[in-house]
Amino acid sequence: MNKKQISKVLARADAARVREMAEEIKAAHPAVIVKAPEKSLAMIQMRDPVKGTRFYLGEVIVCEAIVELEGAKGTAVLMGDDFDKVLDMAVIDAACNKGIFARYDELLRLSAEQELQDGRENAMFLNTMVNFTSMDSEAAQ
Repeated sequence: MNKKQISKVLARADAARVREMAEEIKAAHPAVIVKAPEKSLAMIQMRDPVKGTRFYLGEVIVCEAIVELEGAKGTAVLMGDDFDKVLDMAVIDAACNKGIFARYDELLRLSAEQELQDGRENAMFLNTMVNFTSMDSEAAQ
């Protein structure tokens, strides 16, 4: 898994599962907080589906933290204001950067669970989708 995938999985994961992974790391390796978790604002950038141009939708509250783990820095940014979770995510990022993170199997399992949940939600939404072509043919009759 690359860093982007790891961050995405951790951001969507339950805080207790993220904490469990971070606690294992902190038990074996001392973590130093470089930047304590704090709230900030970030711009949300979107792409217009018709023109393909980018535009800013607005701002969102994010929480960010930086941790150092035996010389390796880890950063995390999370939408919302969950200080504990963003700190745990930064510890995991530092462990990945240091090469000592050993729970990739748990991340893969979390990713599979999230994809399954996405599939269920998409299936639910597909049941409510309107087919406008069939509506046009009914109106012509």
